[in-house]
Amino acid sequence: MGFFNFFGQGNINQGVEEYKATPGAVLLDVRTISEYREGHIPGSKNVPLQQLEKAAAVAGDKDTPLFVYCYSGSRSRQAAGILKRMGYTKVNNIGGIAAYAGKVEQ
Repeated sequence: MGFFNFFGQGNINQGVEEYKATPGAVLLDVRTISEYREGHIPGSKNVPLQQLEKAAAVAGDKDTPLFVYCYSGSRSRQAAGILKRMGYTKVNNIGGIAAYAGKVEQ
């Protein structure tokens, strides 16, 4: 078990690959709207941490696999806990976009 796994945070690059390989999954960016507009992972949906009650707009089914990221991994860790308490059953904190090696779009 790696250091980041101990804190429930995965490798974002690996997490994006898992998201792409998971049918029906949602890639959830929990950064602010302005951060999202500055650059985000293609295909991601933006629901800021402070507005997670609106998650049903992008994932109505509580069994939808969610792959959650933010800038550094801190907010995504918080969001993962909140989403689990909201009843989502397949929540994956994949960490922060700061460590992402792939393309981003604006």
